[in-house]
Amino acid sequence: MIKIGLEIHCQLTNLASKLFCSCKANYREFESNTNICPVCIGLPGSLPMLNRRAVEKATMISMALNCKTPEKIAFFRKNYFYPDLPKNFQITQYDVYGHTSIGHEGKITIEGKEIRIRRIQIEEDPGRLIYEGSSEKTQITLVDYNRAGTPLVEIVTEPDFENPKQVRLFLNILVDLLSNLGVSDPSLEGALRADGNVSVKGGNKVEIKNVASFHDLEKALHFEITRQQSLVERGIPVISETRQWDDKRKITVSARTKEEEQDYRYFLEGDIPWVKLSPEHFNQLKKEMPESIASKRDRYITKYGIPEQVAEVLSSDKYYTDLFEQAHNEKNAKEIANIITTDLMGFVDTREKREKSKLTHHHLSDLANAIISNKITRSSAKTALLNMVQTGKPLASIITEQDLGNVLDESKISLIINEVLQEESNAVAEIKEKPETVNYLVGKIMKKTKGKADPAKTLDILKKKLGVE
Repeated sequence: MIKIGLEIHCQLTNLASKLFCSCKANYREFESNTNICPVCIGLPGSLPMLNRRAVEKATMISMALNCKTPEKIAFFRKNYFYPDLPKNFQITQYDVYGHTSIGHEGKITIEGKEIRIRRIQIEEDPGRLIYEGSSEKTQITLVDYNRAGTPLVEIVTEPDFENPKQVRLFLNILVDLLSNLGVSDPSLEGALRADGNVSVKGGNKVEIKNVASFHDLEKALHFEITRQQSLVERGIPVISETRQWDDKRKITVSARTKEEEQDYRYFLEGDIPWVKLSPEHFNQLKKEMPESIASKRDRYITKYGIPEQVAEVLSSDKYYTDLFEQAHNEKNAKEIANIITTDLMGFVDTREKREKSKLTHHHLSDLANAIISNKITRSSAKTALLNMVQTGKPLASIITEQDLGNVLDESKISLIINEVLQEESNAVAEIKEKPETVNYLVGKIMKKTKGKADPAKTLDILKKKLGVE
């Protein structure tokens, strides 16, 4: 029997300031150790001031994950020494006096299986260690405290996962959920980190930390399951420990023995009072929360007749959802959804490409309307779309510059088909034995028309001329 649990650390990247001070939450734009103050590096006499918006964003995550949230929350000091922790303790939450963290007892269902959320807690991120040097002998460790104090939400699941595939699916759903809420940008480096806890029947729990990506976590879990099963089968005890993923050798390696809760010597943070969450707090946040991904998907299917698979893809990515919502109306919604999922996703498939893109929702709306009104073919529309992404020029200018407009009528298409049939006599002769050759002829016709002929209409006329079904 395999049991896998997750500890997920999600930075609240959309906040302006850190969790307990006014330093910028977006530490990535600063030179090392310049985005710091007495509070976030723990100088004597400095006092933390809780970021109200961080509590609100964390509450929204708790609600979205179907968690219960207590009427009062508290903060604790988690004491341990590590070079990236300037105060030698971390301000976090801890359910020692009952449920005092921002969320507990939630759940998400993946492929019919319920994954329980044990708790959600607000805490500060530590600093960042940077390793330099080509080998262990020459390697040095540098510390950058710019990240110290960044608002963080830790999501702890129960050990309900039975295999690494379920873990990957869960994390993908979580990424979409966090993006949709607008609380975090999981695509930023270090914004979303996940540690795995693994045990097999007859063995102790092992924690896997410092995994760079979800893909690597899936591989690390596969290796660790195999390692533990091998030990149990040979009667060798599985040590409860923390292991790290060695990406070069594709194995987990022992890092240290696993700490127990009492090792951290938790005690109540005296500089932050208990925080009472009123009914008004929850009611206001419910109004601020965006439409859920599931609700969007169902609306796209029922209201606009968008195919289920297309609606699933469109509703799960906030970047594409925002474009669709701004660009569509009831007449062009289906066409815009098709443009986004068929062509646009291939043009802006990375964060860098999205940032460079000059496409606006007006471009999408104009392009869909041009296709619907038969002013441009879908083939030409794809060419125009790429141009708009790269240059931001209006559709009318692109159509004129690249001669993409004026969809050919049946008579003109028929004349061009006759030309191609004469030029490709060998292909015509093969049609009866190889019916798929007709697609080759359609390609030749589209090339001659520079994409101006409607492919469906062209195929229909061609089949009639060739006498094939």
